Amino acid sequence: MKYWQGTIILLLTMNNVFAQENSPVIMPYNYTNMRELYLDKENRHTALKGILYEDTTVFDRAGKSWLYRKLFHEHLVEVRQPDFNVFMDLHADLNVGRTNAGGGKNTWLNTRGASIQGNIGKQLYFETYFFENQGAFPAYLDTFIRKYRVVPGQGEIRNFSGGKAFDYAYVNAKLSYTPSKFLNLTAGYGSNSIGDGYRSLILSDVPFSYPYLKATINLGNVQYTSMWAQFQDMKSLSFREAETDAGYYKKWGVFHFLDWNINKKITVGLFDAVMWSDYDTTSKRKRGFDWTYMNPIIFLRPAEFSVGSSDNAMIGLNVKYKVLPKLTTYGQFMLDEFKLSEFFGGEGWWANKWAMQLGFRSFDLFKVKQLDLQGEYNVVRPYTYSFRNSFANYAHYNQSLAHPLGANFQEVLGIASYTYKRWYLRGQLTYANYGLDPDEATNYGKDIVLKDYTTRAQEYGNKIGQGIKTDLIYLTGSLAYVLNPKYNLRLEASVTGRRQKNELGTTGETMFQFGLRTTFRQFYYDF
Repeated sequence: MKYWQGTIILLLTMNNVFAQENSPVIMPYNYTNMRELYLDKENRHTALKGILYEDTTVFDRAGKSWLYRKLFHEHLVEVRQPDFNVFMDLHADLNVGRTNAGGGKNTWLNTRGASIQGNIGKQLYFETYFFENQGAFPAYLDTFIRKYRVVPGQGEIRNFSGGKAFDYAYVNAKLSYTPSKFLNLTAGYGSNSIGDGYRSLILSDVPFSYPYLKATINLGNVQYTSMWAQFQDMKSLSFREAETDAGYYKKWGVFHFLDWNINKKITVGLFDAVMWSDYDTTSKRKRGFDWTYMNPIIFLRPAEFSVGSSDNAMIGLNVKYKVLPKLTTYGQFMLDEFKLSEFFGGEGWWANKWAMQLGFRSFDLFKVKQLDLQGEYNVVRPYTYSFRNSFANYAHYNQSLAHPLGANFQEVLGIASYTYKRWYLRGQLTYANYGLDPDEATNYGKDIVLKDYTTRAQEYGNKIGQGIKTDLIYLTGSLAYVLNPKYNLRLEASVTGRRQKNELGTTGETMFQFGLRTTFRQFYYDF
């Protein structure tokens, strides 16, 4: 899909029923504006990210200049009428930095963008963003970008400045229609996430935007979502030969998520997904959308078998327990393959493919208002999310639809944040242990994007971290002053340290950055 086409594709985000009771400003999603949902006395549905609200806050203009209002308190353009609102903004992510890798290198990012947001009554919400970018990245990111041909979460690259930097674009758009308090319909171009953690092992917002259609039903304590999406398989371009002008092969996915607030403390969510190829490798013909998967009922695996399908299916569990008013624990379990005798056999069968997450969120730590702490443990078996070819693996634009590390790893992370008026302080420490492949021909199960499970190194004896055992430490801290909370315009400085160590040696990198930012979406560079 060409970049300009994304601007005319509209995307949906759920407008939760209770959002009409608390009406904060419409802000691009980030993890800080979810905290009020966890702190609510009621047990809210928090697993589906991207909740938007009607902007009802109006700044008192008395004695304030136009420049002051627009810089610190208002959207660039605000049209407020009884029946509709429209807000327009210009965006920038302009920063400069320095990394010590390779004897020292300057890094920089030049992002310009614009957005339109609005609502028509209480039922229709729309939003579209467009960003044009050029940037030079730290060494470890530069290596990743050149190998996978994408900037994490932001699409395909073109060389810039003689190949020393990259040019790329990013588009996101949303259309949300809520005909009643029971139903929300979504059509869009963007990313989705399911879970209460910083990471998600069942569906995350790690990769680039994609078109999708989503329907969410709210019935008391039960929320049910069905989503159909189309993804891009960048690896398969080589198969097209003379057809390369047609772009990458497409693949499809159907997702179901049933979230049940059992009581005021416990929430249990059931998840399933099926990925299938737009291209039939047997007949060498275009397959297209499989209408069998329009079935909106969860757990399609029996239906998949009934039509003789060999598509890629997964099931998952998402749980949340509110231990105290300001302490919530959560977890996930995802199963990619299952054979009872092998699962409990203890011999490390390659297709014992599963992932697990455990974590907590703590708010107002030590009774300090707005001091929050999150801790999380993630573990993923080798070859999880991979498939016998790239046409139906759990990936989009050369990135996993789950964790940015792929598979064959375990990870522990902690995130602390503190907000005081317009100041925002955040720190993160991540430790990961994973197994790298010694060469391109060997597959120990970490790279689920470029390597198929048919190239696996062994049938049995597989364990987490197999291959070249590698330790990763990632530490970052940032301090920001929010100039305008309407669209998260901020001045921000950060320092990051990254060290990767294995038997081949140790690579370390320290990075400093400063700039004017509009943090419209979470990007995951911490791998």
